[in-house]
Amino acid sequence: MTEFQIILFSIFLVLLILLAAFFSYAETGLMALNRYRLRHKARMRNKYAISLMQLLKRPDRLLGAILIGNTFANMLASSLATLIAYHYLGDTGALISAIVLTLIVLIFSEIAPKTLAALYPDRAARLVTYPIKFFLWLLYPAVWLANAITNGLFRLFGISINSKVFEPLSREELRSVVYDTAGKISRKYQNMLLGILDLNKLTVDDVMIPRNEIVGIDIEQPWQTVVEQINKFYQGDWAPVYREDINRIIGVLYTRDVLRLLLAQNTINKESLQQFLQHPYFVPAGTQLHTQLGYFQQSHEKIAFVVDEYGEVLGMLTLNDILEEIVGDFTSSMSISKRIKLQADGCYLVDGAVSVREFNRTSEWNLPLRGPRTVNGLIIEHLEALPHSGTTVLIEGYPLEIVQVKDKRVKLTRIFPRLKEYEGKL
Repeated sequence: MTEFQIILFSIFLVLLILLAAFFSYAETGLMALNRYRLRHKARMRNKYAISLMQLLKRPDRLLGAILIGNTFANMLASSLATLIAYHYLGDTGALISAIVLTLIVLIFSEIAPKTLAALYPDRAARLVTYPIKFFLWLLYPAVWLANAITNGLFRLFGISINSKVFEPLSREELRSVVYDTAGKISRKYQNMLLGILDLNKLTVDDVMIPRNEIVGIDIEQPWQTVVEQINKFYQGDWAPVYREDINRIIGVLYTRDVLRLLLAQNTINKESLQQFLQHPYFVPAGTQLHTQLGYFQQSHEKIAFVVDEYGEVLGMLTLNDILEEIVGDFTSSMSISKRIKLQADGCYLVDGAVSVREFNRTSEWNLPLRGPRTVNGLIIEHLEALPHSGTTVLIEGYPLEIVQVKDKRVKLTRIFPRLKEYEGKL
């Protein structure tokens, strides 16, 4: 070979190595691209995103063009390197050129470009979109032939390339995406999104007001006592009205209607009070929370009573209770501050009737949600005995000290931060 041919072959060799690097860069960049971000940009009428979506609709053609180009570049580079090495070193040069070229291709045409594309897939896809479309047009006959043979082999094994490639995210995968948005959206909005995703995991039992905490109006009490009970409610509250026992609910009272009359004139009595009652709305225990939200929307009810299989009232649920699971507490911050008090040493003084979910939401800690729903129930389950003041129990790394016991239940407890040796453990 002449000196001119050696120089020309060397230039071609470098260009082929760069071409192979380009195809490796394009392959990794296009395959590592965030499909959801790409779909969003395509909906925003972004031209390059639309072009990319068109390319990715047929991954067999896209990969066919990239791999044919990459294989062609690598094999032709190997032939040129062998010719140059044979010219200078004879038969030994062929072996040396194979070893040296393998290292060069591995580093400069595979590892380096693919790593760079994996780190910045969006930038890589933007750079290679139009060049790849050109190569796809240029190599179309070879791509068509290769795909025809490949797809024929797939059909022999019952694999269809026309089956839907895009798979929607599952609920748990969506949760992971929301967790990954930390720092990009506020914690408040992140918790709201997680609250929506958790609705299908919760039942009305998880968020209802327990029976022993229901505040209502006993219509069998003397009229003056009934008036005092009504005055304890705020205007706009919904109050259950019953006869002697909460299991004998006769209706729900919208207190604003009655308070206005009580302030204006004192002519109302028990008989006229019952004219303002609305029929009580009952739901079975175990009803999923998202299902109950749909019922509230359809029936325009604002309050429901949760009953067991025997018709016994277990608790009361309002529309606000469900909304607070999504957006956080917005109507009862004062009552929460009385029931959950942050102490100077970093621990919390908590009413035993507080739900574990409510405490976790307020403190941003992670007491176990499986099992008992209240702090009192959680402590008793782990003690497996009746509680006594001064007893301390360790629950998943959180020390809980019983401060006060009343009527065989934990009235007040002190919850300390999680011990360091438990940090990072599930």
